[in-house]
Amino acid sequence: MSDLQLSTKHLIGIKYISREDIDLILETSKSFKEVINRPIKKVPSLRDITIANLFFEDSTRTRVSFELAEKRLSADSINFSASSSSVNKGETLLDTVNNILSMKVDMVVMRHPAPGAPVFLSRHIDANIINAGDGTHEHPTQALLDAYSMIEQKGSLAGQKVAIIGDITHSRVALSNIYCLQKLGAKVRVCGPPTLIPKAIQSLGVEISYDIDDTLQWCDIANVLRIQLERQELKYFPSLREYHQYFGVTKKRLERLDKEIVIMHPGPINRGVEISSDVADSGQSIILQQVENGVAVRMAVLYLLASRRQAN
Repeated sequence: MSDLQLSTKHLIGIKYISREDIDLILETSKSFKEVINRPIKKVPSLRDITIANLFFEDSTRTRVSFELAEKRLSADSINFSASSSSVNKGETLLDTVNNILSMKVDMVVMRHPAPGAPVFLSRHIDANIINAGDGTHEHPTQALLDAYSMIEQKGSLAGQKVAIIGDITHSRVALSNIYCLQKLGAKVRVCGPPTLIPKAIQSLGVEISYDIDDTLQWCDIANVLRIQLERQELKYFPSLREYHQYFGVTKKRLERLDKEIVIMHPGPINRGVEISSDVADSGQSIILQQVENGVAVRMAVLYLLASRRQAN
């Protein structure tokens, strides 16, 4: 493992970390990927660290990935779900966290529906905060595991053309990916219906396209996002069937290209909506590698933040 340290005490968002921090996390992830693929998958790196997983929103993939990463590092974990907690009885976020911290917690992994909740928390408590998704703002560990997965395929992201396709408006994954990819030298284009692409996104220096076929021909890697119906209070397109017809990533569309592109999806997948099953399960898809890499990347983040804590 490297003796280098992260420049930050928390992982709130990709926007707030440096290119050097990203490189250090991705390099450290390689060591942990080797760990999780050997017969004895545990290391004692975090055996004196207690981590609270606070999930104020439903999550399976991210929560399980963090829990597994913590177990692999021999940390003690406290799992907290808002649906079965005092939050339902009116307790504030700060009271909830302070109660948990009184149990001598060192790190907090938090998912919250309010954008900015991890920043708020980081200003009030001493523990290291890892943002596991805050509203439609950021999801930094997803962007890091996506970048790691892309680099495994391409060797480097410098000059690679990456398309982010789908529900950009409601996606925290899109924003974190844009920040991360640009810091690593990739060219980024977002694609989807005009109703699902915020106008302000152009200020981030990304290309915007409403043509799926042109975008698939342009890109080297397509990261396909889920249509987040649970966040959509308005109707942003006529029907799921029509969305699939005009923006679905299908085998037929990929066969029309003069090259083979890498297909990604952060999950969970709406099969037959943003992506067809034959594409999701094809040889071009690295969706399952993303899931595996998620554990290694989260181990790296936890390890590096804990190392910084212990050094200070």
